[in-house]
Amino acid sequence: MEDLERTETRLDNIRTVEPILSALRTISLGSWQAALKRKDSVRRYEERLTAMLPALLPHVGPPSFPPIGGDERGEARVVALVIGSERGLCGRFNAAVVERAERYLAEQTAAGAQVELMALGTRVRRILRRHQQPLAWSGALSVTALPPYRLAFDLTRRWLTRYEEREVDAVDLVYNAYRGSARYEPTVARLIPPTLPTPEADALPWPPPIIETGPLSLYARVVEQWATVSLYWLLLDSAAAEHSARFQLLEASTQNIERLIDELTLAVQTARQQEITQEMQELAAGAGLIGPQ
Repeated sequence: MEDLERTETRLDNIRTVEPILSALRTISLGSWQAALKRKDSVRRYEERLTAMLPALLPHVGPPSFPPIGGDERGEARVVALVIGSERGLCGRFNAAVVERAERYLAEQTAAGAQVELMALGTRVRRILRRHQQPLAWSGALSVTALPPYRLAFDLTRRWLTRYEEREVDAVDLVYNAYRGSARYEPTVARLIPPTLPTPEADALPWPPPIIETGPLSLYARVVEQWATVSLYWLLLDSAAAEHSARFQLLEASTQNIERLIDELTLAVQTARQQEITQEMQELAAGAGLIGPQ
C-alpha cells in the first residue's frame, strides 16, 4: 500500500512539472528561431554599410589603426568581454565559454598584455567570480527577450572612445559561436580595431557619387556602425547557441518525463489491479467460496 501511495505521489509531481517543461521548451524554440531571423536582418544591414565603403575610401584613403602596444607604454591593454547567459538549463554553455576565456587570459598574459576582463550574463559572471577572476565591469542580459541593439551601441561607443583616447589597444569578445542545432564552439573574436572589408576595384561606383557630408566624418560614422553591428551580430549568435542548447535539453527532458509518466502509470495500474484482486480473494475466502490461500 505504501509503495502504491509513493508511486501515485511521484506520478502527480511529475505531471505537475511536465507542462512547465513543455512551456519552457516552446519559449526556447521561439527565442532560438527569433535570434536566427534577426541575425539575417543584421547581416543585410551590414551589407548595406559595406556598399558605402567604395564611395568613401577614395576621399579618406586606406584605413589605418594604431599598432597594438606599439607606443611608449610597451604593453598592450586589451578589453575582453565574456558573453554568457542570464538563465540556466543550457548545459555547459557558460562553463565552456569560461574555460575558453581562461585560456585566452593565459595566452594574453604570456604575450605581456594587460587584460581588462568584463562579463555579460549573470551565470557567466558567477562562474568567473567563483574562479576568482576580477571583473572591471559586468552586465545582465534580458531574461525574456533577445539582447537589445542599444546594449551593443552603448558598449561599442564606450570602447571606441577609449580606443581613440589610447586608453585601450583592442577589444576582444569571448563567446559561444552558433554551429547548428545544439552545437556551439567557444570562440574569440576581435571587435576593435575593426576589420573592414576592402572593396575591389570594380566595385567603385560610376559615375562617382556626390558626397555632401564631410567624407571623414561619414567614414567615422560607418566605422562606428560597423563595429556596433558586428557586436550585435555576435550577441545574437551567442543567443542562438544558448537557446538552441536549452531547447535540446528541454526536449530530451520532456521525452524522458513522458516515458516516466507512462512507466509510472502502468505501475500504478498494475498495483491497483493486484490490490483489487487480493481484496476479492479475501472476500471470497471470508464467504467460504474458496479455501484459504
